[in-house]
Amino acid sequence: MDSIKIGCETYTWQMTGESYKGKLDHIMGIASKAGFSGIEPETSFFGTLEDPIKMKDALDKFDLELAVLCHVEDWRYNKETEAERQRADQWMDFLSHFPNTTYLLVQMPGSDRRDLINRQRNLVSCLNTIAERAFDRGIVCSHHPNSPEGSICRVEEDYDIIINALNAEHIGYCPDVGHIAKGGMEPLKIIKEYRELVNLVHYKDMYADGRWAPTGEGIIDFKNITQYLVDTDYKGWIIFEDECDRAITDPDGVTLLDGKYTQTQIQPLL
Repeated sequence: MDSIKIGCETYTWQMTGESYKGKLDHIMGIASKAGFSGIEPETSFFGTLEDPIKMKDALDKFDLELAVLCHVEDWRYNKETEAERQRADQWMDFLSHFPNTTYLLVQMPGSDRRDLINRQRNLVSCLNTIAERAFDRGIVCSHHPNSPEGSICRVEEDYDIIINALNAEHIGYCPDVGHIAKGGMEPLKIIKEYRELVNLVHYKDMYADGRWAPTGEGIIDFKNITQYLVDTDYKGWIIFEDECDRAITDPDGVTLLDGKYTQTQIQPLL
């Protein structure tokens, strides 16, 4: 990729519960209408589009790229369970048809942070193992930490342990500016610290009190972050992921508003 491109994630529709699972074609239609160039589906949304031929047809129909495939697992042990490995290999088979798509690995947060060090080691072991297999197949991987209370990569000390333990030859880092802020960190500072590993970026907004905000209504400084990415020659995807309360009842409308924000506030910087 020789430029920055902007896409959107399916989590905005996940806010509604199960009602949009298997309706990726609808989501892609809204993303296209909003002016996004690409889509990042989480694996549970695909439905019949798990067939790569059908997925290619849908992408062509909506003039979108499959920017990222988001794969969420527990990864609680020092190696993948047999089921986890099978699912990862299945999605790598799928991605063999989409050579320019990033394979994003996200851990499902637990309910607490007990046994933290051991769980962090286990996560890193699984991430590096999966990424090595993917690398051997020509697939680019990235890891996305998150910020719920049970996450084991939530605060700056966690980032220092986990991100620095990733095998940079095989896997990069996806900073999510909202999750960084919710973990008590300053997003631009973290992006600068790990810039050499950054190969994917997630944008979402947050109010000062920690609630998720509609894009552009919170405290995240998207313009300065974007300008830094441009200035440091970042070439890759910025993925918008709106988790505000409005998305629970109107994910389509929220995404269309995000598209307007992107076109007026972010695109002019690129």
